[in-house]
Amino acid sequence: MPTNKQIHLDNRPDGEATASNFKLVTSETPALADNQVLVRHHYMSLDPYMRGRMNDSKSYTANQPTGAVFQGGTAGEVVESKHPKFEVGDKVVGFGGWQQYSVVDASVPGSLKKVDTTQVPLSHYLGAVGMPGVTAWYGLVKIIAPKEGETVVITAASGAVGSAFGALAKARGCRVVGIAGGPDKCKYVVEELGFDACIDYKQHPDVKSLSAALKDACPDGIDGYFENVGGYIFDAVMLRLNAFARIAMCGMIAGYDGAPLPLANPALFLINRVKLEGFIVSEHMEVWPEALAELGKLVATGTLKPRESIAQGIEAAPEAFLGLLKGRNFGKQLVKLI
Repeated sequence: MPTNKQIHLDNRPDGEATASNFKLVTSETPALADNQVLVRHHYMSLDPYMRGRMNDSKSYTANQPTGAVFQGGTAGEVVESKHPKFEVGDKVVGFGGWQQYSVVDASVPGSLKKVDTTQVPLSHYLGAVGMPGVTAWYGLVKIIAPKEGETVVITAASGAVGSAFGALAKARGCRVVGIAGGPDKCKYVVEELGFDACIDYKQHPDVKSLSAALKDACPDGIDGYFENVGGYIFDAVMLRLNAFARIAMCGMIAGYDGAPLPLANPALFLINRVKLEGFIVSEHMEVWPEALAELGKLVATGTLKPRESIAQGIEAAPEAFLGLLKGRNFGKQLVKLI
């Protein structure tokens, strides 16, 4: 059995996460028991939600244990199998964590899924045609539920969730406006993803300036908002919401290091009769087949052109993850292991 390099959470961050919170460990891969499958990971997924799990505080899911493999999505290939439904060479996605190999009990429902890479690249099953894409689909379709002609806005527009959101919203006849950091990201959002407009928040560092930019980009106001960031950007969007606007709250990355995120004008929820709903996409597995079917078609036809930032080698994972939290990635952040 192969030697396996792993990244463990060594200790919990005090404020901002650092590379010293992680530890590289080498272990021996155990022999397979009946119904187990050995997967060699080709890609590991890095996602903002992982930062919240590093803390030892109440959250919507269990905290990442210290002294154990850092948890996360993976895509790879079966290299040995003792399960009748999986063969050597099958391409699969699962939750193998930050390591080169994982041993999976494939008899557990949902633990491992075969994927077709003839039209959709394997890496996209961790992004546009995976959890981030379904996250965009659920927030748009089930919470915002836009009507044709309405205006929707999303933060982190050039990322894995944002890019899928744009394609899905345009397919429903919406005016789609993104918020992203930097001219290159905004150019990509408009020219390649097909958004109607994109605002560079780095050029608008306060509520007044960003709200004015939103007024120009959304002349008819904002009907739906997909929140990934929080902070002053949320305050600026609140000032431009229409009556009966809907907000899908997915993430608050501005507060992942423990900083408070007070709202400047919470009375606007009442004044505009706003619906706000936070959601965790793993709690809505019933929609995944429908969502993945639409997302797979968008990628296969070239309607959705997701971008990826790829770090090379497992040793690069901690710094790539810290860069993701600072917005240094461009598109879906992955680590390539082969």
